[in-house]
Amino acid sequence: MDNHLTAHRQEIVNDGFTVINGIYTNAEVKSILDVIASANQSNPAFRKTDDLFAIRQFLKELPQVVPLIFNDKLKAIITALFDQDYFVTKSIYFDKPELSNWFVAWHQDLTIVVDKKTDVEGYGPWTVKQNQFGVQPPLPILKDNFTIRIHLDDTNEANGALKAITGSHLKDIYRPETIDWNIETETTCNVNAGGFMIMRPLLLHASNRTTNNQKRRVVHIEFSRADLDGGLGWAEKLTF
Repeated sequence: MDNHLTAHRQEIVNDGFTVINGIYTNAEVKSILDVIASANQSNPAFRKTDDLFAIRQFLKELPQVVPLIFNDKLKAIITALFDQDYFVTKSIYFDKPELSNWFVAWHQDLTIVVDKKTDVEGYGPWTVKQNQFGVQPPLPILKDNFTIRIHLDDTNEANGALKAITGSHLKDIYRPETIDWNIETETTCNVNAGGFMIMRPLLLHASNRTTNNQKRRVVHIEFSRADLDGGLGWAEKLTF
């Protein structure tokens, strides 16, 4: 592994996240956006309001985007930073429009999306959203998973870049109401268009309202290498 990726790997270990720019060219970003623009937006997986445009099960709904997302650079980085056993478990496209006034409070990503609801020891509580079953799995699964957030626009604090509490992924379940700002450090994760942020799901993160009239379009992809217990399966498993 070259020194560049070694530093990013260490940031993931210590901080819970890292930012890598220059993964997609402007032309590649445009190709991804063109696929999204040409999609049938009446599909139930598509959600569109004045404040948000989202596509759940993004890679499953738009399979033609998969080879554009998983280019050689992305696959090489995943293999170098993690290993070849990981697969996709969830994918969402978010478009936070220029005039969006919503924000996301501090939280960890504690749920995974599975194919059915059944009582399994160590799994719970359960949620149902858009006919998808979400459940909090055992802690070792969450600790081993990772998320890649591919940015299709330049993103900073003014248009809703994620804020993260450095190192918070090392504290297991960390309730937002217990954050001690005397000891914690907040970092704004600026990402250029064509770059991405890699994060652990236990990282405490949030985002502000948009204030600069600039879009923030992101492809959010979650990865795991875990076999689930009790007959549970991943709802959106995809190898690449």
